[in-house]
Amino acid sequence: MTVETTRWGILYCPKSGASNKRKRWEKIKPILDVKGVSYDVVHSESSDSVDRLVTMLINNGYKTIIIVGGDSALNDAVNCLMREEKKVRDEIVLGNIPNGVMNDFSRFWQFDEDEDEQTIDWLLKRRVRKIDLGCIRYTNKQNEKCHRYFLNCVNIGMTADIMNLRRQTRRLFGSRTLSFVTSLIVMLFHRMDYKMKLRINSDVVDRKVMTMCVGNGTGYGQTPSAVPYNGMLDVSLVYNPQSTQLLHGLWLLITGRFLNHHSVHPYRTREVAVDEAKKALVGIDGRLMKTPVGSYKIQVEQEVINFLIPD
Repeated sequence: MTVETTRWGILYCPKSGASNKRKRWEKIKPILDVKGVSYDVVHSESSDSVDRLVTMLINNGYKTIIIVGGDSALNDAVNCLMREEKKVRDEIVLGNIPNGVMNDFSRFWQFDEDEDEQTIDWLLKRRVRKIDLGCIRYTNKQNEKCHRYFLNCVNIGMTADIMNLRRQTRRLFGSRTLSFVTSLIVMLFHRMDYKMKLRINSDVVDRKVMTMCVGNGTGYGQTPSAVPYNGMLDVSLVYNPQSTQLLHGLWLLITGRFLNHHSVHPYRTREVAVDEAKKALVGIDGRLMKTPVGSYKIQVEQEVINFLIPD
């Protein structure tokens, strides 16, 4: 099957736990039709099907692939694209209509889940920017060398668990603020730290760390100065503050001033070497992954994905 180069291949990813999984698509479809967008759409049954469906769209010749989904769906899509040869990848442009729990990467570009018409207008203008990806390279329990790309961030330690909870509570409450409050309660009663040994630029960090965020993007507020087009990663290390300081730190996170907290230690680098982080959970773009075995590295690859950005 060959499709015209201007035709969109749309992958619709319903929100996990949504009672009516087609409701969001039924809102988007009339806007596409009124604006005369040429497209074909496939619907994912689960997060496991995103990889298969993106591969299908690539193999069928779609040059514009629009993901109607959140951070995790975008993560699956870019990992699928990165398995293609550079020649194939360079001909494909990825776009996003936000439909996730957090939509952090979309919010960076000012795409709004409540403004579908504006989003589609921006996508139709086809303003393309090559963007960076982060990459975590690790060994799994089968002693296999693995890697995973990310658009937004890698969280190691407490925040990986908190972000997972935050996604669940956002689905439950439908509110970012309430999800933060719930996360705070868990943080206060289950606070822990992890013995880590890290190498960042010329610094060696060998101490207990509560959480670390490595951001190619804004990292859910933890790396607010990061941008996915400067060939660098932003890193926020959080040492173990007192409980009262946790309250203040969470407030700074909510209000976008996270780096002002004195327990937060920021870096900018091209690579983070994690020599030790025993029992620390790892989250990639808001989704927990199996904890790597032994040491691992987090790096940046510059200008590897074509992404549709606002006008």
